Order: sequence, then structure tokens, then C-alpha cells
Amino acid sequence: MDRAGTLDWGVRLLYLEAAGLAVLTAYLVILDLTSGEIEVAVAASLTVMAALAAVVVFLVARALGRRAVRARGPAVVVQLFLLATGGFLVQIGMTWQGVGMLLLAAVTAALILVPPSSRALGVD
Repeated sequence: MDRAGTLDWGVRLLYLEAAGLAVLTAYLVILDLTSGEIEVAVAASLTVMAALAAVVVFLVARALGRRAVRARGPAVVVQLFLLATGGFLVQIGMTWQGVGMLLLAAVTAALILVPPSSRALGVD
């Protein structure tokens, strides 16, 4: 199969997103353990969801890196979630973080969907 640099960079950015989610999970664990007044069920569920998201994005990146065409759809869905989150961050005043997330999602989705990536996945 064709080796596409665009797909390789898209996969790298997906790994970056998974690493960011892993860091968020570690931060949430620290908050869970050090916060005085905490709603345990809410804190635990948020932490578990972040951890699961990190694992899922990592698995999607790995599958896409192995040229599994079935991973392309989930990779694009991850970017749609990031676009929504980035838009929310902009709305609540966290402009730089939101714009950064919007750019990351848009670039990653574009790299995954451009024709050279499609050819590398065998989708023509």
C-alpha cells in the first residue's frame, strides 16, 4: 500500500490527542485525591470517562496507523467532538485554548480525509 505522509501526520496528531487525554486523566486523579469537598460519584465517573477516552483514541490511532480503513470513521468522530469542545471553550472565554483545540481538530480531520490518506487506506 501507498505510504502517505498525510495519514502518518494525522496518526501522530491522534496519538498527541490520546496523550493529552492521559494527562487530563492524571490531573483528574490528583484532583479527586486532594479535593476536600467532593462528590465522589461525579468525580469518579468523570475520571473514568477521561481514561476511557484516552484508551479509545489511542486504539483508533494505532488502528489507523496500521492502515485499518475501519478506524477512519471513529477518528473523524473524535475530531468532531474536539471541534464541539473547542467551540464551547471559545464561548466561555477560554479563547486561546478553544482556538488551539479547533485548529488541532480541523488539521487532524483534514489530514485523515485528504486523497493521499484515502489512497494509503485503499479507499479510492
